[in-house]
Amino acid sequence: MKSSIILIIIFILLFCVVLLMIEDKMIYFPKKYPEGIWNPGDYGVITEDAYFKTDDGLMLHGWFVPSNENKITLLWFHGNAGNLSHRLENIKLLHELNINVFIFDYRGYGRSEGKLPSEKTIYLDSRAAYEYLIQQKKIPKGKIIFFGRSLGGAIAVEMARELGCRALILESVFTSAEDMAGRMFPFLPVKYFIKTKFNSIEKIKNIACPKLFIHGNKDNVVPFKLGKKLFEAAPEPKEFYEVDGADHNDTYIIGGSEYFKVINQFLRKK
Repeated sequence: MKSSIILIIIFILLFCVVLLMIEDKMIYFPKKYPEGIWNPGDYGVITEDAYFKTDDGLMLHGWFVPSNENKITLLWFHGNAGNLSHRLENIKLLHELNINVFIFDYRGYGRSEGKLPSEKTIYLDSRAAYEYLIQQKKIPKGKIIFFGRSLGGAIAVEMARELGCRALILESVFTSAEDMAGRMFPFLPVKYFIKTKFNSIEKIKNIACPKLFIHGNKDNVVPFKLGKKLFEAAPEPKEFYEVDGADHNDTYIIGGSEYFKVINQFLRKK
């Protein structure tokens, strides 16, 4: 009996070590160019290709979608899968709110150089995107709103903590990587071993700007209760929009016109 327990413990530890070795591959699922839809004009979206360098010398790619009003710019941190082109329909609908939209690909995604990111390097990429808006597009800091969906929400939280922003929109966002690891591997101590933290639950406590939280109550990737827990940890001013019946990736589809109405009202009163 004792030897069986020792073997089980050894197996669990070895399993955790293997997971650590492939940790980034289990978090990031990029699609490289040309996979995706790379003709925004087919959707009636006029984009400007943006190329900019990170502090460690990689060239990243993004799309800047200008608005005639040119007042508010939404800096979009997308999720862990695909590339920016897979968000084209959503880009179009957000742009129809008469705002600038800037979305970019992390290293290893789309047309961006490099291999898989890590938590450290994905922050490097995101700072570079922000600097592109400030330095190249001459967007005033007070006109930039961070929008993060899923894993991108954890990045948006860190950028808001570091850089500040006019307002913050977090959609389908989790509390921390440890909480997500606990959900994915409930019977294994994986969360105690991972190097990735994305500790938004602690960071959000120090972010004073207006915040809008959006979460589908049928989300089967990031549990709704984690989104509510993150919201509850945040200081005022804050709002929570529950999208009834929405899963992880269809909030804007299920929410429909009400979804965009909520975002538009949030944008216009800031």
